[in-house]
Amino acid sequence: MIGPVKNHRHEQVTVTIDELVPPDHFLRTVDTLIDFSFIEQIATPYYCSDNGRPAIPPITLFKMLFIGYFYGIRSERQLEKEIRSSIPYRWFLGYSLLDPIPDHSTISFNRKGRFEDTTVFEEIFDETVRQAQAHGLVSGRVLLSDSTHVKANANKNKFIRKAKSKKVSSYFAELEQAVQEDREAHGKKP
Repeated sequence: MIGPVKNHRHEQVTVTIDELVPPDHFLRTVDTLIDFSFIEQIATPYYCSDNGRPAIPPITLFKMLFIGYFYGIRSERQLEKEIRSSIPYRWFLGYSLLDPIPDHSTISFNRKGRFEDTTVFEEIFDETVRQAQAHGLVSGRVLLSDSTHVKANANKNKFIRKAKSKKVSSYFAELEQAVQEDREAHGKKP
């Protein structure tokens, strides 16, 4: 909810963030067809429930990475800026226009620290592809994304849990390089 604002006739009207996202926006389609609640079950074992600050929900963090991947945002600092200024991104993540956006370092810590040596990314990719296939978004043989050929094993009779993650790994390597360049530019240790 944005709240009361004045229209061009100086009348007060109430606007919701939902009203500001076009009905045919790509992220609306993704949000309608993919049930991201499975991420909570996969990621929960990597969180401490009784120590430290309240965590950013894992679904939110992974949706942030999806936004970066979908829209080719090649640094976590830039991803934070884009989310801060994009109404559809905020809507997709469940943030209002006034909610603070997690710092880029939080995104980086979770990607590199918390989930680096786990199968979490593969499990989330597998389930997302499975749901996309169930909705007819992915055929059984080949998935084309941004003109990049990605091998997908989506034959329901020969299902093997193996992700072809070269493109995703490349994206994470680019994020890590951006982090290191940013640290160097700000006089911080690698």
